[in-house]
Amino acid sequence: MNIKDYIRSIPDYPKKGILFRDITTLIKNEKAFAYTIEEIISRSKKFKFDKVAAIESRGFVFASAVAYLLKKPFILLRKKNKLPAETHSIDFDLEYGKATMEIHKDSINKNESVLLIDDLIATGGTAHAAAKLVEVSKGNVAAFIFVINLFDLEGSNSLVKKGYKVENLVDFPGH
Repeated sequence: MNIKDYIRSIPDYPKKGILFRDITTLIKNEKAFAYTIEEIISRSKKFKFDKVAAIESRGFVFASAVAYLLKKPFILLRKKNKLPAETHSIDFDLEYGKATMEIHKDSINKNESVLLIDDLIATGGTAHAAAKLVEVSKGNVAAFIFVINLFDLEGSNSLVKKGYKVENLVDFPGH
């Protein structure tokens, strides 16, 4: 199955010049969604990890299913002020703005290995922030798995250059 066929492209969203890759058309098709989850699980077998973490919010869709099927704990990386207990917090730059991401301080134990899953990597700012949150929590990043890599925006390459392992299911140009 070619999951690219199930990903809709929307020009000028959320602002002019951005070509948005919409996964809602992928997840509403039960066969495409199931195939995507199976493919993430297949690729995850290359790595040793204790927990699965996802980046808000579309990453939750994929990572929660993967964690459930692999019987692994699931960790939420959320936007600022969305987690009720004590958090670690990281400020970072987005392609079109700034943001803050948080993790509960008790989510990861020392030396636990974490698989990070998200729907898409663009410039890599969010992924780098996610890695920092895992590391500030005294855990290790086992790898990243993305459904979509916007290859010309170099986010995936920036992670590899920092020594992280990266997998993605499909490549699209960013613009």
